[in-house]
Amino acid sequence: MNKQIPDTIRDKHPGFADVQVGSSGELREKAKAHCLKNAHRTFEQGIQCVQVNSMNALVSLQDTVMVIHSPLGCSGCASFGAIDRLNVYKHHRGRDNAPDSHVISTALGEKEVILGGEKRLHETIDEAVKRYNPKIVFILASCASSIIGDDIDAVAEQKEKEYKAKGKEIIFAPVHCEGFKSRNHATGYDLALATLQNYVIRDAHPPKQKGLINLFATHSLSWADQQEMKRMLNAIGLDANILPYNATYEDIMKIPAAEYNISVCQIFADEYIKFLSEKYGTPYAVTNMPIGTRSTNRWLRAIAALAGKEEEAEAFIKAESDAVREEVARIKRKTDGLRACLTAGTGRGFAAATLIGDYGMKLLCMHTPYYDEAYIDDFKRLEELHGTDFIVNIADMQPYEQVNLLKKYKPDVFIGMSNWVSRLGIPSFHILDSKRPTFGYRGVLYLGRKIEDALDNNNFNKNLSNYSKNAYREEWYKKDAFSYLQLPEEN
Repeated sequence: MNKQIPDTIRDKHPGFADVQVGSSGELREKAKAHCLKNAHRTFEQGIQCVQVNSMNALVSLQDTVMVIHSPLGCSGCASFGAIDRLNVYKHHRGRDNAPDSHVISTALGEKEVILGGEKRLHETIDEAVKRYNPKIVFILASCASSIIGDDIDAVAEQKEKEYKAKGKEIIFAPVHCEGFKSRNHATGYDLALATLQNYVIRDAHPPKQKGLINLFATHSLSWADQQEMKRMLNAIGLDANILPYNATYEDIMKIPAAEYNISVCQIFADEYIKFLSEKYGTPYAVTNMPIGTRSTNRWLRAIAALAGKEEEAEAFIKAESDAVREEVARIKRKTDGLRACLTAGTGRGFAAATLIGDYGMKLLCMHTPYYDEAYIDDFKRLEELHGTDFIVNIADMQPYEQVNLLKKYKPDVFIGMSNWVSRLGIPSFHILDSKRPTFGYRGVLYLGRKIEDALDNNNFNKNLSNYSKNAYREEWYKKDAFSYLQLPEEN
């Protein structure tokens, strides 16, 4: 079939880098001049996989089954991450008995790798349809199935015709999300959304629904954050269709009917909503996550500008800001002037860096997976808040660099995955939360109290620091944190 959206990779974005380090001001000036070059790590602890984020984007869709054409290890990622998160999500919705996700693997072995795995794929699809009777079957490619040349497109087309002849209308949708396809794991989101358009929505042109806004959000958003975003949008007269997590077939088919589109952060669905603008004329906005007052204000104002709801948005912003001002001021008396380091995904990291500004804290260093020229303005806003000298480590994971840097910097607070930072005795907390809202003005208070709690109750981390071994040998901490980084030569 002719795809409306071809497979693309984010590595080709202008100024893309996933290996670099420097001060924010230095990197931003290089990116602005189109001369920010990728460095090279001679040692990496691993990076995230494109296929995993395609799984994350699609696994919760109702009335679907995901066939992962891979060895068993790849499907294990779906169980470990996506399905576990979905079960937590269902619990917090009060819907423990809601239908489970359906994931089945072809479990490729040596025989299939040598002789081809398409026969195994046909058999697995038939078993999936027999067990679950889905509306949509997603067929996910893997490194192994792509290396041996299995044609998942041809299999999908053949199965759709086969079941149609039996009187069953089932959509078979291939997803080319091989792990080696891109070093930017957010490419997996793009490929999943392109599949929804190419194989599910296709050329549908439903009438526009007044006040409907598509809100494209990653799987890492909790149910509480989704409800908080809906509350804020309802307050200015808009109805949110949150996608794709836990969406129904009907929700997906409403995508072209929306009057407006917004992505919850800079690297999720930004490419897709540009396509929707071109195909359906739907206006869109791409902003950072609504974490902290500054980012939430900016998020709301961007949406209000799309919908002509500026007056309603300003009234809501004033009321919500007034409601949290006293408590923010109380917490700020404890946190003002403290130094913080953080690690988070790109969109969440930008927003978290503005949150600590709400509480008078200064940013020492920031670990973010990617950089490209689209983020220049975001870093400029952070520099207006924190100065130009904070260190930006562009690293997809690589905790060995992060823990080395934190041991040297000794920040007052660390925001991010704290399992290894805790051994340094640093007060720490994770900005992700599966139960309570971290978004919006309510999220400002909740995260502020988490900062306060981390500072007031740090005995556990202190004991770990005193009585447990550090994550790495002492020799590593004596070296430069970026010893394994080979920076490109400047022209």
